[in-house]
Amino acid sequence: MTREPATATTLVDDDRVRVTRFDFAPGAETGWHVHGHDYVVTPVTECVMMLEEPGGGTREVTMAPGEAYRRPLGVEHNVINAGTRPMSFVEVELK
Repeated sequence: MTREPATATTLVDDDRVRVTRFDFAPGAETGWHVHGHDYVVTPVTECVMMLEEPGGGTREVTMAPGEAYRRPLGVEHNVINAGTRPMSFVEVELK
């Protein structure tokens, strides 16, 4: 299945952090990727995310604006907007 790509906008990229805002239309995706750094995600809007994971697994996660979660480097997944409205989050990678 071909999905529209999410829009990634780099806000900061220096020797310590990379801060990226991701904006998704309904059904849009990041594409498969592996995180090369520990990272923190904070939703700007409500985010209804379908996470495709290695081995064919999927799970849905809903987050409210202003919440946050962190994950370690090496996480592999594809993030899809599973909601009916546009969604946005900010990701901070710790270099």
